[in-house]
Amino acid sequence: MAVFGTTAGRALLTFLMAMTPVVELRGAIPYGVAAGLPLWAAYWLAVAGNLLPVPFIMLLVRRVFNHLRRGAWWGPKIAALERRAHLKGRIVTKYRLPGLALLVAIPLPGTGAWTGALVASLLDIRMKTALPAIAAGVLIAGALTALITGGVAQLFF
Repeated sequence: MAVFGTTAGRALLTFLMAMTPVVELRGAIPYGVAAGLPLWAAYWLAVAGNLLPVPFIMLLVRRVFNHLRRGAWWGPKIAALERRAHLKGRIVTKYRLPGLALLVAIPLPGTGAWTGALVASLLDIRMKTALPAIAAGVLIAGALTALITGGVAQLFF
């Protein structure tokens, strides 16, 4: 795929990588910098890519889960995912929106925009309330990741 060899292609891949669960911007920012993008460009591309799926997750996750729960193979997996989301949601239940922002901001596996959107949806937090908290968390997580990435890059370059 020659398109990903161009600057625009690397920018697109950084954006798309940030949209994926688990990887999110924690993987997209280091990738973008390693691919030759300026740190600020990798940051903003990753933040935008990470935030794009959030409204769709919040709007559709319950419908998708209800549909998948009917299957013998998916049912137990959905139940386990919901249990994990409720466990992660304890900080959100206790601190509400600052807790949701903190859950998203911690740049560790199992946190992030996807988890924040899932927790907000399962805890019935309205999108107009949850989205700013998730966005704040994404901005903070991106800043932490960019600082770490920039610091590590300075060691090698």
